[in-house]
Amino acid sequence: MAAIADSVALEPAPTKPSRGYWGSVLQRLRRDPVAMVALGVILLIVLAAVFAPWIAPADPFKGSMIRRLRPIGTPGYPLGSDELGRDMLSRLLYGGRLSLFLGVMPVILAFGIGSTIGIVAGYLGGWINTVTMRTIDVFFAFPSVLLAIALSGALGAGILNSIVSLTVVFVPQIARVAESVTTQIRTRDYVEAARISGAGGFTIVRVHVLGNVLGPIFVYATSLISVSMILASGLSFLGLGVRPPEPEWGLMLNTLRTAIYNQPLVAALPGAMIFLTSISFNLFSDGLRSAMEVRQ
Repeated sequence: MAAIADSVALEPAPTKPSRGYWGSVLQRLRRDPVAMVALGVILLIVLAAVFAPWIAPADPFKGSMIRRLRPIGTPGYPLGSDELGRDMLSRLLYGGRLSLFLGVMPVILAFGIGSTIGIVAGYLGGWINTVTMRTIDVFFAFPSVLLAIALSGALGAGILNSIVSLTVVFVPQIARVAESVTTQIRTRDYVEAARISGAGGFTIVRVHVLGNVLGPIFVYATSLISVSMILASGLSFLGLGVRPPEPEWGLMLNTLRTAIYNQPLVAALPGAMIFLTSISFNLFSDGLRSAMEVRQ
């Protein structure tokens, strides 16, 4: 009986199945209350923008000069009306569509272009890396705001030109991060082992490099969404982005600037939405970055 008891005692305890890297990232992210609240706010804003045609109480383009600049809480105008008598709640809901689109689309395009440039330059190294990165450095000589304004001014106002301008602004930033991470990865032992075993460059990048560099690049790209939204709103505010009468939060700030003394709360609503959305993306990005940190 003692031998049986000893053998039972020596049996290894059952271990839980490994969650994997991304499973552990998700688990840590769920434990971050700030990131979860920020994600909830983002999802709520996205759903409100997507379902704007069904939940907006009025036509966002239909105005009435006798109902202009109504205060918040006016019957029929829960968030007041703008300078042309258009329902603010409806325009904020529809404006979220363009504001989110102009915030996310340039980052997606820059993520694809910048990651490709940075990974290729970082993996090949040598003169290709030098020429590519010195060209990228030229764009860093200009502040992002001034570069976006200059490009939009040269291309002209419009949604497409705003996307192009913001994409050009963000490509160098993402390319720099991608090149830095790829340069570190290509010197790792498993990459050298794959190269010695005869694996081609494309195979090494696809199998060993992409899986390790896309995560940090993605986290950095998510932090640029808030910057993209602010820059896009700034372009619209200056008349270089969305054209009237399209509802967009930056353009709404511009058109309501003359009403700041009459209805300050109504005039501040688009700015409040820009701030809330931008800070939510920033907080979620910070939580995602913390969750992806692997502590040795």
